[in-house]
Amino acid sequence: MFIKTKPKMKKIATLISFFFLMFNCGELIPNPDDNPKNIKREKPNPKPQNEKVNDFAIVIHGGAGTILKKNMTDEKEAEYKSELEEAIRVGYSILKEGGSSLDAVEKTINVLEDSPLFNAGKGAVFTNTETNELDASIMDGKTLNAGASAGTKTVKNPINLARAIMENSPHVMMAGDGAETFAKEQNLEIVSPEYFKTEKRLNTLKRVIKREKEKTLNNKSAFYDADIKDSKFGTVGCVALDKNGNLAAGTSTGGMTNKRYGRVGDVPIIGAGNYANNATCAVSGTGWGEFFIRATVAHDISALMEYKGLTLKAAANEVIQKKVPNLGGKGGIIAVDKNGNMVMDFNTAGMYRASMNDKGELTVKIYSKN
Repeated sequence: MFIKTKPKMKKIATLISFFFLMFNCGELIPNPDDNPKNIKREKPNPKPQNEKVNDFAIVIHGGAGTILKKNMTDEKEAEYKSELEEAIRVGYSILKEGGSSLDAVEKTINVLEDSPLFNAGKGAVFTNTETNELDASIMDGKTLNAGASAGTKTVKNPINLARAIMENSPHVMMAGDGAETFAKEQNLEIVSPEYFKTEKRLNTLKRVIKREKEKTLNNKSAFYDADIKDSKFGTVGCVALDKNGNLAAGTSTGGMTNKRYGRVGDVPIIGAGNYANNATCAVSGTGWGEFFIRATVAHDISALMEYKGLTLKAAANEVIQKKVPNLGGKGGIIAVDKNGNMVMDFNTAGMYRASMNDKGELTVKIYSKN
């Protein structure tokens, strides 16, 4: 006698057969522990170093650009290295004695601002109208508080103003006359605009303007001049980790040679030229500011560490060697992470830079290969 199977029973029978095959034929569902050679698995993102490398550390820069050994006299090279060493030892001493990373950053940058060798403070470059307009910023990695000033002309040490804005005002950034009024209220040192002027920077401005005219007429570069080639670069900065595990970053600059119309670069923009976060790292940048703003360079390095688990070195490389050049920009960064790992990365021919670890080991370098 033939019994017709109902459709519902057929479905049940099919399901039973399917599960039977699953549990009895190991080849249909590979064991995750048995990785066949023809199956590629994605490697997990590299994790940041969890072990403390340095209890405290400090890194500084004095700008990046076409800094070539062949264009540098031995005397000038020694002068730059001496100034970098003097500056970093100030911050190192503060950290060694248990001082804060904020104090170390501020006092170290003061030394660089007071030196005519660097494009910040005394050695600031000139605007198109032959004035000096200075920018600066500082950030506390513990609280994520920050302060910045832009376009000041009479504040002797702009990094001090940035810190005063961070600690003594409800604002993050002040600019121009308002920033200078606040500086006076905070009893910061005020100087004549003439204080910032140096003959070297003024001559560079004149050559840049002359070159602009010649390029307009001839549609080509008239001659090679390292100062002209690097007229968009130049900054000083410092990042530090103190014994309490707090990070801080500070950056100060005279901006871009021949800048016009109240131009402000990346330095006073938190996340672009400066950033610090105890969860990741502290970063200070130097380079063509317009590109550092568009790439949010400093914060991007921190974000790659926080969200993708990259090491500081890998994150810096991703931003400085790939992201910024792909946009058409040049420059570099210094950085230190929460474990004391230090990085000095740049895509130019050189960057004035120095670092010191908790053992007092000093590194001072200028060129890309030295």
